[in-house]
Amino acid sequence: MAPFYFSGNDMIHDPRCYECLLSRVDLEIELANYDKKKKSEIIAHADELIRFLHKTPWTHPMVASALHRAMYQWLNNSDPFHALKQASDEVSIEVLKTVSGRLTGFRELVIASVIGNMFDYGVKDHEISNDFLSYFDQEFEKGLTVDDTDQILPLCNEIVYFTDNCGEIVFDQALISWLVAHGSSVTLVVRDKPILNDATMEDAIRLGLDKQVTRLLTTGAGVEHGVRFDLMSDDLLHALDRCSLIISKGMANYESLREEQGLPPVAYLLAAKCDPIAGELGVSRGAKLALLRNA
Repeated sequence: MAPFYFSGNDMIHDPRCYECLLSRVDLEIELANYDKKKKSEIIAHADELIRFLHKTPWTHPMVASALHRAMYQWLNNSDPFHALKQASDEVSIEVLKTVSGRLTGFRELVIASVIGNMFDYGVKDHEISNDFLSYFDQEFEKGLTVDDTDQILPLCNEIVYFTDNCGEIVFDQALISWLVAHGSSVTLVVRDKPILNDATMEDAIRLGLDKQVTRLLTTGAGVEHGVRFDLMSDDLLHALDRCSLIISKGMANYESLREEQGLPPVAYLLAAKCDPIAGELGVSRGAKLALLRNA
């Protein structure tokens, strides 16, 4: 099972994840305008930490989170992606203005939301197009590789919606607006603290999402990439207990939720941006999915 597999009683992480983590470290150093003379030193620290973390029984999001927490301390920068996150939202807002006429129903809005999941920086061999409008047009025509939207829609009564990236969250907002207009109650969940280009409370409020959803909550996990049930607030746990559907955006949320037992049905809306996740899902890298999994 990617991105880790089992050998005896030990969890061994997919070695391809090592290069991806280092790729993100390199980007964080660049975004933080860190002293280039000291770059090799911090890369060496990161390399040593990754090798240690890959010996732990932690999930990949937990490993990545521990690495990025250390990076932000070393860089003395708690949000190196801050400017990039705002720029991503601005690009998405302009693209959404142009394509909104085509987003007439649930399936079309889901496709747009999954295309938005491509706003993910530093993933090895994954690049974001400089012409996102042309890229959107191309991907919209391709549609979804896995399309469970007909099965997902009837479950959209009480929704807990786990967001992923900035830029992407603009397309999530369009989908959420449609859901609310059609009677859904949405509890929107963003990251507790800045990590990578993931959306936080600040980002959601800047877009006005706090005025559109029933409740706006955080994961409660601090600087954590993914979902941690052991760190959730009572409000979020209660929302999960009574919801009819979880919408999970992106790969980190997928990796966090896929092994959990006793959950409501989960709609995984994501682009498979790396080979380990694509292989696990049985699709090609770059495939777009609206995948429903029932408990």
